[in-house]
Amino acid sequence: MDVIDSIEQQISAHPVVLFMKGTPDQPQCGFSANAVQILKACGVEDIYAVDVLADSGVRQGIKEFSSWPTIPQLYVKGEFVGGSDIMSEMFQNGELQKLLTN
Repeated sequence: MDVIDSIEQQISAHPVVLFMKGTPDQPQCGFSANAVQILKACGVEDIYAVDVLADSGVRQGIKEFSSWPTIPQLYVKGEFVGGSDIMSEMFQNGELQKLLTN
């Protein structure tokens, strides 16, 4: 299975997928830590996280897959949501909570 197929499989198999640097328990950058905090504040307990630092192919592949240049990247119900800044904005205006509960 190539990287893109693996990414597609992960996104379709889990309702909330966060491609991040590190893990939810030990984020390796501030943006990834912020993304995890936002998801937890929204009540998401089961974050399926993919540590892009563990595999350079995934780190590059997810950027190509989404056409988004930065990490973290959030996918909800198979759809790309955005990075930490977009998550923050959506959380502030209540959109992210609605997306995660629908």
